[in-house]
Amino acid sequence: MARPSKVRRVCRMPAHTHFYAGAPNASEGLHGLQLSIEEYEVIRLLDYQGLTQQEAAKQMGAGRTTVQALYTQARRKLARFLVEGFPLTIAGGSYQLCPGQGCQGYADFRKKGGHVMKIAVTYEDGQVFQHFGHTSQFKVYEVEHGTISSSEIVDTNGQGHGALAGFLLKGGVDVLICGGIGGGARNALAEAGIELYPGATGDADAQVESFLKGQLVYDPDTTCSHHSHEDGHGCGDHSHGDGHTCGSHGCGGR
Repeated sequence: MARPSKVRRVCRMPAHTHFYAGAPNASEGLHGLQLSIEEYEVIRLLDYQGLTQQEAAKQMGAGRTTVQALYTQARRKLARFLVEGFPLTIAGGSYQLCPGQGCQGYADFRKKGGHVMKIAVTYEDGQVFQHFGHTSQFKVYEVEHGTISSSEIVDTNGQGHGALAGFLLKGGVDVLICGGIGGGARNALAEAGIELYPGATGDADAQVESFLKGQLVYDPDTTCSHHSHEDGHGCGDHSHGDGHTCGSHGCGGR
């Protein structure tokens, strides 16, 4: 009987998951490469943060030999992406997200003012609103030492799409949990340094509690790019030309 894969601890999900080489037709007719979430995490810890293999192993809850193997596999895939031009996708693997207090890297990334961070959720009637670009409210939670200390509902005053990233940045938001979101808004949030968790559904308070426990169910690939929208910006409350709305085609659904 094969041994079950050991779950490794991951403290930051990738903000970008699809990469293509700039060569002509590089993304056409190629099966592509897949970098697992754990392989991405090893690259992030060793090459981006500059941790030693021993430090990375401790943070991921894995052995040093495992980290070495993941690192070798990841570097080989990155080399093929750079040299051969294969498309690269980051997805899959055997991992769990770090709990709020269980991983220093996770805490460092999100904490603000020492031990305080702000989490915003697209909000409507207690639920995670499924169309980021047309949300009229955010519920903003202030978190201290991994526990919600306060929350408030904030009106967006009619702002939409890319402007919402600036709105959240001015509010000191570190993390956004939402349903569907378009590519332009994703880019704006990335530029603002706001960590994105799209594809979440259900009670807003419950989703934030799940996030703090490292148990949030979300889909990093959730987009609204399946049809052209009337304003060209991703999700909206209006219907598409074919009579469908964003909500019926996966804006926030998995």
